[in-house]
Amino acid sequence: MKNLMIATAATVALMASVTTTAQAADGQKTFQSACFACHGTGAAGAPMIGHKDAWGPRIAKGIATLEKHALHGFKGKKGVMPAKGGRSDLSDADVKAAVAYMVSKAK
Repeated sequence: MKNLMIATAATVALMASVTTTAQAADGQKTFQSACFACHGTGAAGAPMIGHKDAWGPRIAKGIATLEKHALHGFKGKKGVMPAKGGRSDLSDADVKAAVAYMVSKAK
């Protein structure tokens, strides 16, 4: 019984790890196909991926705020974020995964 519980716990931990990796891969894929045009070049005042100084104040506002701006659009002092980056075909989950991916690159 004890071995079964250990095996079950190990399986759950492995599945959580695989899920996290899959989510990161989805975020990267969405970034590359939809977000790179601005967040890879700085177009429209977008904070470039990996630029900690540009992302720091945004991250400090919380992931929920970043997701809201990415999903619904935002006009700030330094630029504009169109809703879903102008890609209405993206699901909310795709957009959130891309936000998480970009945030992970700025930490």
